[in-house]
Amino acid sequence: MDTLFLARLQFAATTSIHFLFVAVTLGLVTLLVGVQTAGFVTGKPVYERLTRFWGQLYVINYVLGIATGLVMEFQFGLNWSGLSRYVGNVFGAPLAVETLVAFVLESTFLGMWIFGWHRLRRGVHLALLWGVALTAYASAFWVLVGNAWLQHPVGYEIRDGVAHLTDFGALLTNPTLGFAFGHVVAASLVTGGMLMSAVSAFHLIRRTPDFALFRKSLRIGLLTTAAAVVLLIGFGFAQFGPVGQVQPTKFGGGPDRDALVAEWTAKFGPGDYVPPTLSNVGLGFMILIGFGLFFGLLIVPLLWRDWLIRLRFPLWVVLLALPFPFVAVILGWIAREVGRQPWAVYGLLPVDRAVSPVGSGLMLTSLVGFTLLLGALAVTNWVLLARHAARGAADPALGRPPAPDTDTHPQPVFA
Repeated sequence: MDTLFLARLQFAATTSIHFLFVAVTLGLVTLLVGVQTAGFVTGKPVYERLTRFWGQLYVINYVLGIATGLVMEFQFGLNWSGLSRYVGNVFGAPLAVETLVAFVLESTFLGMWIFGWHRLRRGVHLALLWGVALTAYASAFWVLVGNAWLQHPVGYEIRDGVAHLTDFGALLTNPTLGFAFGHVVAASLVTGGMLMSAVSAFHLIRRTPDFALFRKSLRIGLLTTAAAVVLLIGFGFAQFGPVGQVQPTKFGGGPDRDALVAEWTAKFGPGDYVPPTLSNVGLGFMILIGFGLFFGLLIVPLLWRDWLIRLRFPLWVVLLALPFPFVAVILGWIAREVGRQPWAVYGLLPVDRAVSPVGSGLMLTSLVGFTLLLGALAVTNWVLLARHAARGAADPALGRPPAPDTDTHPQPVFA
């Protein structure tokens, strides 16, 4: 089999699986911040119970998501040495910042938040969760800074056959960055909101004893999803203008595309410089799911006087709709990444020059190994999430008060 095809297939598998973890992480941490902040302001015990329950699911997803991120990072050095060698001086800068933010600050804040229950003041404990959320958003931002440069390289010059960064500010003003970041954040909020809504609907269908708690989380999840899906569609369509200008081959034909293809043919030789049909297919189905979720949220008014719960059928609709945000996330990634093919860096470095010079056998072994590992992590994550979500919020391990000391034996006294 072709080495390049195997390398691209491995990249698609590793990044798409990891991206699912990222979407849940960003969505849930935002909801957690809102819930714990409401508990801090109002002092109502229900918000602490919600924080403990959803926080436990967040921690499970975060830990396994970090593992998938580490696996994904390995492939850049193993499979794409040409990319690292040619543009590593530019592309590596935002990824280095992201690593410091994600693995140092975010992990530190999260660890202190996990073990700080009943040990830190409530305000300090809440501030740690805010730190987790802000660093999570910063991490996503810097990853998209790097990805935006692959979509539209700016602020660099070629010296001795290698790209060097000349304008760091240009990375932050890349026209393919701003709306894309807003789109990813909104997609994550939709994913997190739907996850909260679906789990709550599951417990309400079962007529759980914690009716009041899951009634509240259902409302929070649906209202968050309703607001986020509007932003999702807005940021999505807002990208067509700037992306279409810097990537004329992405969304269809026209004189700009034809002129650019002719320029590339003269510079890089004959080839197929039009993105695969898969890109537009992914884009179309993603838009369809987005509008489906938008119109599906017409059930939100049924929250009034709990008609959504009384009718029960809408609860099943919410529960069965859970997979759609995850499918849309993958389709969006396909539209963005496959849409710049055949380029590793748009108009600058073709993928056949970015792939590592290794044999197809070794690449196939790497593909199978990494895919099985990531698949196992993904399955483990969803099994654990489903198991802990189904148990309900009776007594989550996260934030459980320390057991009282029951040792009544007298301690020896030494002279």
